[in-house]
Amino acid sequence: MPTRRRFLTISAAAVAFPYQSLAAPVYTWQGIALGARATLRLGHPDAKAICARVAAEIARLEDIFSLYRPTSSLTQLNRAGRLDFPPFELLECLSIAGTVHRASEGRFDPTIQPLWACYAEALAQEVLPDKDALSLARLAIGWERIHIDSSAIVLGSYMELTLNGIAQGYIVDRVAEMLMDEGLTNVLIDTGEFRALGTHPDGRAWPVTLAAGGEVPLDARALATSAPLGTTFDEYARVGHILDPRTGQPTQNNWREVSISAASAAVADALSTAACLFETRNEIDTFVAQFQDAHVEDATAESVRSFVYR
Repeated sequence: MPTRRRFLTISAAAVAFPYQSLAAPVYTWQGIALGARATLRLGHPDAKAICARVAAEIARLEDIFSLYRPTSSLTQLNRAGRLDFPPFELLECLSIAGTVHRASEGRFDPTIQPLWACYAEALAQEVLPDKDALSLARLAIGWERIHIDSSAIVLGSYMELTLNGIAQGYIVDRVAEMLMDEGLTNVLIDTGEFRALGTHPDGRAWPVTLAAGGEVPLDARALATSAPLGTTFDEYARVGHILDPRTGQPTQNNWREVSISAASAAVADALSTAACLFETRNEIDTFVAQFQDAHVEDATAESVRSFVYR
């Protein structure tokens, strides 16, 4: 079945780089971050060593945020319901998530993991979750029931977190900070979300092509795209991965994709995810306007699709 990460990888492949105009070639490193292809394109004489340090930083952050590593901080928190002395990066990411949660009136909620698991389990059997299973999963959702401070993160009963709607962007920001501390510019970082440090080495903005068409020039800025059907639970690509924590239902697919730029990739990532759960472009614009220097680059509408599972 299609996945959001594959969708984002295809989008990343559409970035154009006019190498013939450069004084020196752009070095390209590719690896994996949170299960997605990550790319760093860097015009610098020491590019190879710098990229190795970036890879190490991404691996360190994955040990905090991954749902698939049994010893990651997030996995330990979900397993035990408590994490003492959590790493600063997890606290910071959760702080950003909380801000977006409030601004979106509950549409963005990392406590949605039990609901996500409910859909994944049922649709693996080609059926929708039954009413009782959905009701039980929804009882575990509730951002307000998390206790977060520097001494411990404590979840309510049966709760689990997913940071898949923000962690990739957060990793981009952390890598960007590391590169800026080294005095680097002219960098485009991609872990499924984009962040540009300065311009392309030829002096122009980095040109990022959207899957739905059009191009966004990035200059010292981040860009994230979310698509309701970018990841689907079913092989027919009908039940999208962006679930509404307020109703327990998938988004009604009003949008084929939503792209948002901001100074922070974590913010852009979370905003684009939440934006898919708004019904009109005006509502998305009003929501995004709450965040300084954040802009809707594209909100491509799509007709609502109907489907029946038997």
